Amino acid sequence: MLRWSLPKIPTAPFCPSEVQGSVQIPSTGSSWRKLLAFLGPGLLVSVGYMDPGNWATDIEGGARFGYSLLSVIFLSNLIAILLQALCVRLGIVAEQDLAQSCQRHFSRPINLMLWLFAEIAIIATDLAEILGSALALNLLFHLPLAWGVCITGFDLVVVLLLQGKGFRWLEAIILGLVATIALCFSIEILFSQPNWSDVFQGYVPTLDIVQQREKLYLAISILGATVMPHNLYLHSAIVQTRAYDKSLISQQEVIRYATLDSTVSLIGALFVNSAILIVSAATFHFSGNQQVAEIQDAYRLLAPLLGTGAASLLFGLALLASGQSSTFTGTIAGQVIMEGFLDWRIPCWLRRVITRTLAIVPALIGLALLGEQGVGRLLVLSQVILSLQLPFAIFPLILFTSNPHVMGKFANPGWLKVLVWAIGLVIAGLNIWLLGQFLVGDGN
Repeated sequence: MLRWSLPKIPTAPFCPSEVQGSVQIPSTGSSWRKLLAFLGPGLLVSVGYMDPGNWATDIEGGARFGYSLLSVIFLSNLIAILLQALCVRLGIVAEQDLAQSCQRHFSRPINLMLWLFAEIAIIATDLAEILGSALALNLLFHLPLAWGVCITGFDLVVVLLLQGKGFRWLEAIILGLVATIALCFSIEILFSQPNWSDVFQGYVPTLDIVQQREKLYLAISILGATVMPHNLYLHSAIVQTRAYDKSLISQQEVIRYATLDSTVSLIGALFVNSAILIVSAATFHFSGNQQVAEIQDAYRLLAPLLGTGAASLLFGLALLASGQSSTFTGTIAGQVIMEGFLDWRIPCWLRRVITRTLAIVPALIGLALLGEQGVGRLLVLSQVILSLQLPFAIFPLILFTSNPHVMGKFANPGWLKVLVWAIGLVIAGLNIWLLGQFLVGDGN
């Protein structure tokens, strides 16, 4: 197999091949102590569920339809929890990530096709992160979007500063950024004063979601923006960062702790996505501003409608934290995909340069062609690209976790196979429908 290496250039501490087993799990002590040692990988995965690509759909959904699409956010997160739990099982039992499993069990032509789709998804994810961060810099500091896009390329400096710090440092930074997002929107909810009875009712699914074409379009957009394909590769790899004594801790116990880690983290992502939609609904929908669909419009209207400039400031800070937190996980996911499918190993900083360059170029071209008002359309485009790639990650995951030769006694039981295949087929069908609507221009 082909291996690339650049001598005398150190790799960053979170390259997949170098962090397996880098965090020691105590063999003795309380269950809480063990759980705390396992916490982290789920947090890194959760940031993909609250990246700037989600903001556009949540803001428009709340502004146009009030709280009714909260049920879609809730259902999407339940699906995400299940799929990430499958990733945990694959990584721990097979001791391979999803990309490595594809390389081992599929033919080279299929692997190359899956690798290409995965790389396109990484670039689309990075595009949303760039646009979100650039938009935050524009809103907070009035920097032109093109300048903001270029400035985001310097996050490589942060990657280099993490050199030699260890995987726990990265997890701590992500925790700080996610906490910033959660805190900002907690305060935004206090400012917006939603009707909590209506909020809780919004979590109950209703038939009008599938009966109204425009609402269905947004519902599928939320689903497509929530379940992120690169997270499936990422989680199955970083769950292997935990080292434990197999003679003292069983695989079943490890799976339980790691699944709890991802479930708790994704519940946090559910809160953030719900908060974005709740603030949008309470502020815009019920004040006659149902036309709000762009992030920058929401930023400008928050202060006058809520009567405090802090509302817009907190919104911008949360957006910046969202874009930057997703940057780190996108870098790791790109490395997982390259190493897993092709066994190419290059320094993480070089991988970051390549990925960010491939995302910055279309971002600048899009801004040049569409202008600054085209940011929303570019964000939607990135989510459509991700939705198109999603089945190519979900179906291999289901195949591997259902295979007794790969998973042994931990293979999916019959009822779970039926459930996950049904979910995979529904997601694939809905995302194909969403792509068709995007291509013909409906649902706008």
